Amino acid sequence: MRSSIITLLALAATALAVPLEQQQHQHKHQHQKRDVYTQIVYVDGDGKVTTPAGASPTTTPTATASPTTLTTKTTSAPQSSAAQSSGSSSSGGSGGISGDLSAFSDPSVEFEDGVHDCGSLPTGQGVIAVDWLSNLNGGFTSIMNLNGDTSTDCTDGFYCSYACQAGMSKTQWPSNQPASGISVGGLLCKNGKLYRSNQDSKYLCSWGKETAAFVSKIEKDVAICRTDYPGSENMNVPTLLKAGGTSPASVVDSDNYFTWKGGRTSTQYYVNNAGVSIEDGCIWGTDGSGVGNWAPVVLGAGVTGGKTYLSLIPNPNNKDAPNYSIKIEGADGSDVNGACKYENGQYVGGNGSDGCTVTVSSGKANFIFY
Repeated sequence: MRSSIITLLALAATALAVPLEQQQHQHKHQHQKRDVYTQIVYVDGDGKVTTPAGASPTTTPTATASPTTLTTKTTSAPQSSAAQSSGSSSSGGSGGISGDLSAFSDPSVEFEDGVHDCGSLPTGQGVIAVDWLSNLNGGFTSIMNLNGDTSTDCTDGFYCSYACQAGMSKTQWPSNQPASGISVGGLLCKNGKLYRSNQDSKYLCSWGKETAAFVSKIEKDVAICRTDYPGSENMNVPTLLKAGGTSPASVVDSDNYFTWKGGRTSTQYYVNNAGVSIEDGCIWGTDGSGVGNWAPVVLGAGVTGGKTYLSLIPNPNNKDAPNYSIKIEGADGSDVNGACKYENGQYVGGNGSDGCTVTVSSGKANFIFY
């Protein structure tokens, strides 16, 4: 049965335009499909639809392959986002692309087509392996072809999607997306080797806008799980916010990132209760599990028209309050419009139960866990 619509309508204190994001998720089982509609339109301070200068309302109807039921393996924990952004070096696995990136430092090693075997994701330079999913091999986040078929292994004819470290987004997806409406992303496996599906980028990961971060003021780690899009939309792209730590948020430039029939996309995160590990939380959850797509909080982030929109969005799958509070707060010297927090099970700002959004015109804002 189709879940209720996740609707966010946040009105700024002034008549600034704010995005409305609307998504429908249909939760089904392995190899079936679910319908997803992503819509970004703009409303003014009176709630009327408007079109800001340089922007046009867009509607993106898609139907993606249903995430398979994901379970965990007993593995070593992936590198935390803190480690990924510390500038430390790593061997990068069998792919031979070595070196993690400090926050917002540009990749320096170009990806070579036809060199790396399809069986194992080449890590480093922003790419991280997601190796705790029992239904996928090689560290990939999803493996699909243009017909919507899925595979356990990255093999010829399949697009093998991958995760990037906190603050970064993948750059690879085919421009020729399926007419059926499914979204497909990742590297193409051809003759046993990996090839870029987007030749416009020489690197597999790129930084988003430096306009938002996650900040912890609590005593437990938080698994913040981004959806793999374009791709299966499983929430298995991890950011580990360490207790008392910080991590960059991935804020995509929606005007220049992946589009489907002209429709812009933004970043979406599912946020688990504090204390849930990446391995247990960044998965496609089961009914009532409280993790993954059943996590208690959903966050949204994106830039359009030069302004950053950051949102707290109710999850219709889980109405229970998380074991923390969260607010969006501007950093010193920033120009941030609107108020938004989720405290004691109540949204403050925006339209209450529909969640809330702030607009960052300059500087940055933080998602603060407290």
